Amino acid sequence: MTASTTDYDAILLVSFGGPEGPDDVMPFLENVLRGKNVPRERMLEVAKHYNHFGGVSPINAQCRDLLDALRPELAAHGINLPIYWGNRNWDPMLPDTLSQMKADGIQRALAFVTSSCSSYSSCRQYRENIADAQTAAGDGAPQVDKIRVFYNHPDFIDASAVRVHAAIDQIPVERRARLHIAFTAHSIPTSMSESCDYVKQLSETSRLVATAVGIPEDRWKLVYQSRSGPPQIPWLEPDICNHLRAIRSAGVEDVIVMPIGFLSDHMEVMFDLDEEARDVCDEIGLNMVRAATVGTHPRFITMIRKLIEERLSGAARKSVGQSGPSHDVCPLDCCPRPQHPPRQGTATQADLRPSPPK
Repeated sequence: MTASTTDYDAILLVSFGGPEGPDDVMPFLENVLRGKNVPRERMLEVAKHYNHFGGVSPINAQCRDLLDALRPELAAHGINLPIYWGNRNWDPMLPDTLSQMKADGIQRALAFVTSSCSSYSSCRQYRENIADAQTAAGDGAPQVDKIRVFYNHPDFIDASAVRVHAAIDQIPVERRARLHIAFTAHSIPTSMSESCDYVKQLSETSRLVATAVGIPEDRWKLVYQSRSGPPQIPWLEPDICNHLRAIRSAGVEDVIVMPIGFLSDHMEVMFDLDEEARDVCDEIGLNMVRAATVGTHPRFITMIRKLIEERLSGAARKSVGQSGPSHDVCPLDCCPRPQHPPRQGTATQADLRPSPPK
């Protein structure tokens, strides 16, 4: 069936953005930390982490890969709309993208934000970014409607389960009955978590994926990474590195670390998990297999297309588990702005937080 595109004339991919070379690192960090009281010396220290990877965050390349996978998927199902891309913190910047859309005559677009669940930083702030970009574009800027969060969409669960299955296959068969899965997500202040469904949604995603791969409740846990901000402010715990130490002390020999709160293997995954968490596992003698994120898995690309079809043609709103599909239009009190906004954002948190105990 060909989807009706009467109400929308474009798709907009919205993401965080990241530097694509050494010369980009400091301007990027200045964008991320604008308005936040971070000393210049600390920013220079953060820059060293990016330079460890050649000054390149992989997130922009992963957005390009996502677009390359999505375009033929939409075309194959009769959705012949142009796709634009705008970031919060680096080129292509959202204000520039909205201005280009305005110049192209776009009047109403559907936005897919690269975050599966709800919190101020992962949902509402992006809507604020879009509103600011519309203001910058001026009169005639296109209307932009955000696609719902998809933490419990069956295709997202299936794609995640495929990634975990692939990780399980790397554990010796005779030890699989005792392995543990640590599902990781970005930590946020507990004060923020109390005013949104972040923990509830991530817990449901983790439960659904664990069930799909046959792991009982006593052998998986949702944990957190990339904490930042003053140490006196409580953030969600346990930290991944502390959790790894705890399960090793309890006799666990094999752990799969699945970054369920991340959609692609970007800087935080590479630094916090592939380096820091792995260093901890090497130190304590725990065999760690890091599961891949959904990235451009075909089921994930199919999910994006289905979410778009929901809004274009009223296709069925799919979900699995206990909560049903999330709302299309966020209530006014949904995921409120924190009194002191934390420094949450792709790649930056791993660099700004205190190092975990060694």
